[in-house]
Amino acid sequence: MQLGLIGLGKMGSNMAERLRRAGHEVIGYDTNPELSDATDLPDLVAKLTDGPRVVWVMVPVQALDAVVKELAKLLAPGDIVVDGGNTRWDGDAGRAEFLGGKGIKFIDCGVSGGVWGLDNGYALMCGGDAEDVAVVQPIFDALKPEGEFGFVHAGSHGAGHFAKMVHNGMEYAIMQAYAEGWELLETADVVTDVPATFNSWREGTVIRSWLLDLLVRALNDDPQLTEIRGYAEDSGEGRWTVDAAIDLAVPVPAISAALFARFVSRQTDSPAMKMVAAMRNQFGGHAVQKEAAQLDEI
Repeated sequence: MQLGLIGLGKMGSNMAERLRRAGHEVIGYDTNPELSDATDLPDLVAKLTDGPRVVWVMVPVQALDAVVKELAKLLAPGDIVVDGGNTRWDGDAGRAEFLGGKGIKFIDCGVSGGVWGLDNGYALMCGGDAEDVAVVQPIFDALKPEGEFGFVHAGSHGAGHFAKMVHNGMEYAIMQAYAEGWELLETADVVTDVPATFNSWREGTVIRSWLLDLLVRALNDDPQLTEIRGYAEDSGEGRWTVDAAIDLAVPVPAISAALFARFVSRQTDSPAMKMVAAMRNQFGGHAVQKEAAQLDEI
């Protein structure tokens, strides 16, 4: 299948490579000309010869609507736009309506997998009409992990991004629990080998997970996390999850506390936030802030 892909950052470039390995033709565009197969969006669309044309957008939310508006001028009825970014879900229906007025289809797709998705595959959560999802299914099948799981058509427009938002909110709470446990073990005098303790939990326990594997990987790199400042950014989805929970009167105390804990990290150098920052770096390649002592050496 042929696909236009806009945005060739950490996620987009790896997705393009995974699709090419599966035999699909990917024509990529990025504002960095060294990464692009097309000079601009009109050139990208012109290079798409198979119909209906499918364009997958992986850009920051701040740039999304400008890209969608330009694509609306370039694409034809029956073509499909997929938004795979971390976009707030409640704008998806409006984008679908806007593009639908021109006969262009829209799918919102939450994508999880971070920097490991190239080899492991990406978990995909889609929202949109079933017939449009079916057209893009070969792309979804190539991006998802091998096996039965990793893809869901979650519902109508907005459902994919809503599911990904909740996924990321849960991720906040899980990481916070691991980080607080790590800080408690490090502070107490009882356990003498904290990294080995976490490593032992990777098999047989009910808290084993890929995040736990990545936590151990971070500790192997820096057992005391001395090179990482206790600061962890929030990229939006946690806030949106809490907002939705308030609107729906659904209690989410663990997710809310995890979000607020990240705010605490901006006021003091929190040991637990060192671990959250380390895990974010491990699964998503998110930047970490160095300790002041480390910065002096750079």
